[in-house]
Amino acid sequence: MKKTTSKKTSTAKKPVKAARPAAATAQNTKPGFSPWSLSIYIYWFIILFFIAATFYILGRSHNVLNTMPNNVEITEEALLQSEDYYNSGKTKLLAGNTEEAISDLTAAIDAGNANVDAYVLRGEAYMQSGNYALALADFNAAIEQDSTNSVAYYDRALLNTRLENYTGALNDINSALAARTAFPNNILQMRDLYAKRGQLNLWMKNWEGAVADYTQSLALPDGVVSPEVYAERAEAFTALGALNAAINDYTSAVRVISEQIQGVQSAEERETLSANAMDYYEKSAALNVKLGNLTSARSDLESAYTIAVALNNEEIMTHLQGLVADLDAKMNPQPAPADPVIESVEIEQTEVVTE
Repeated sequence: MKKTTSKKTSTAKKPVKAARPAAATAQNTKPGFSPWSLSIYIYWFIILFFIAATFYILGRSHNVLNTMPNNVEITEEALLQSEDYYNSGKTKLLAGNTEEAISDLTAAIDAGNANVDAYVLRGEAYMQSGNYALALADFNAAIEQDSTNSVAYYDRALLNTRLENYTGALNDINSALAARTAFPNNILQMRDLYAKRGQLNLWMKNWEGAVADYTQSLALPDGVVSPEVYAERAEAFTALGALNAAINDYTSAVRVISEQIQGVQSAEERETLSANAMDYYEKSAALNVKLGNLTSARSDLESAYTIAVALNNEEIMTHLQGLVADLDAKMNPQPAPADPVIESVEIEQTEVVTE
């Protein structure tokens, strides 16, 4: 009976074991429910992802390694071309070849990485050639790139002066002074900036402001003293009624010219300086006449006449001769001629007394 029981027991267990795999197989045959199939898909997806990522990284590395030298070479070449064109344009502008300078400076700007100086120089070239609109655009571009560039402000002030926009020019000079004070350079001198502002104040009839700026300009040690600064301050003094101060400034202007003319090589420049001195002598003479200093006035006119003779300017010589004659008439007035009627009466009375 024990054997029979063991057989039955083993027989009873076998259907149970077979029933479970059968149920599992039935469940696995349903689509989308196989864990094994799902894991295969995930496995291949991960493999393909890593393969694609590997090729992508290798491709990027290959491009970077191959393109970096080319980019460096192009950038260096562009910088070199820009610098060469800039230097060439600067040289041509200083030589007076404005059209060629504009062409080279434009090439420097178009080459890329152009500095502010390229815009400033091309603006100066445009201004010299009379193309004020393009000059203004370049100066604006330079200031937009560097708001502390005193040269760009100064050049735009000169342009606005030509355009008779004196208010705009005065604002630019103030900006140039502020920028030059904060960031010194060897291009602009503070003496020249104050002199330019003095000139603008003179033209705008701000006499006190003009005198103050001209005085500040003359007090600075840097740069070269211009005789025009003395002459223009004399105009401001004249407008204020300070005639003696104006005469002293005209005298100083002539003195500076006499010092500078010794080192001038150009005959044209010597003639220009001499003509200015002649004009200052005549203006000084006019002021001396107003003050009643007739002797000093005549001395000024004689000096002016000497220069006119040296310049062989017959028109000015005739003009000055007339002024000297008028002045001599004031200095040595002739006695008025006697009345002939009175003279005849005196003669008759004499005759009557004689009889």
